[in-house]
Amino acid sequence: MSVLSARPSSRLLRASASLLLAAATAFAAPLALAKDPAPSASASRHDTAAIHYRTTSVDGVEIFYREAGPRDAPVLLLLHGFPTSSQMYRDLIPRLADRYRVIAPDYPGFGRSAMPAPAQFDYSFDHYAVLMDKFTQQLELPRYALYLMDYGAPVGFRLASQHPERVSALIVQNGNAYEEGIGKFWDPIKAYWNDNSAENREHIRKAALTPDGTRWQYLHGEPDPTLVSPDAYALDQAYLDRPGNTDIQLAMIYDYRNNLPKYPQWQAYFRKYQPPTLVIWGKNDQIFLVAGAEPYRRDNPKAEVHLLDAGHFALETQSPQIAKLIREFLAKH
Repeated sequence: MSVLSARPSSRLLRASASLLLAAATAFAAPLALAKDPAPSASASRHDTAAIHYRTTSVDGVEIFYREAGPRDAPVLLLLHGFPTSSQMYRDLIPRLADRYRVIAPDYPGFGRSAMPAPAQFDYSFDHYAVLMDKFTQQLELPRYALYLMDYGAPVGFRLASQHPERVSALIVQNGNAYEEGIGKFWDPIKAYWNDNSAENREHIRKAALTPDGTRWQYLHGEPDPTLVSPDAYALDQAYLDRPGNTDIQLAMIYDYRNNLPKYPQWQAYFRKYQPPTLVIWGKNDQIFLVAGAEPYRRDNPKAEVHLLDAGHFALETQSPQIAKLIREFLAKH
């Protein structure tokens, strides 16, 4: 009998059909799940929030900023600290961008913003505040909540006290406005303020602008330093190591002396306007002591104060908890 003339029995055909149907059913189930999965209880819009990386020119200076969230949502302006940039908010932004328009700029001399030479640009907190004010106007942000960390505090408190009608709320994370927050860490810096000598400049450079100093700021006070990404302080150091950046950072550290005399002015703003205030503090911080957190309630009794088991850069290990606190706080205000 030839192969062409051979015909399988009907019983064999039925058996083969049954096997094919069973195989198809077995493969179809996982394929259907992969194509159309059931909604996950943990899924949320912030998992896929797109972050845009933009630049704009303010007074002829290119300002880099990160932006995410709906353009018609309430605005949250994130002002970064030293020695970092808007990159410190890389984990926080997507956790908030489903509900808020989140914007995080870099100051001149930091991150991806322009780095004009000190001879051509006034590196001071007063000037940073002026530029950030113009930045908000240029982006048409008439009202916003402020997240202030480290250097962001003196910049943001200038904005808030000069334009209280624009600020809907304050979120202060290890950002100082009280003498109680200034400890022994600042003694060498105060010596530099009193004597801007080459010797003191070199001492501050070695302490604050070297890889060891940058790494210390991130790791000191963290219960589990292995949770801190080394990419964060490596990136900050790469920016610090750019030719000419040392002079910029020394100018800003020297100008910080002009912030302390403004503490009473900012405290008067807290008392008069009672802005909704959320204070989040890495309680193990040695740069700005935890003693600087509680006084915010002295001038604004309704301020919320939360102490976290973290160091100066609390966002590195506490981003989910901080995002939760912010969402709960802003939902009330």
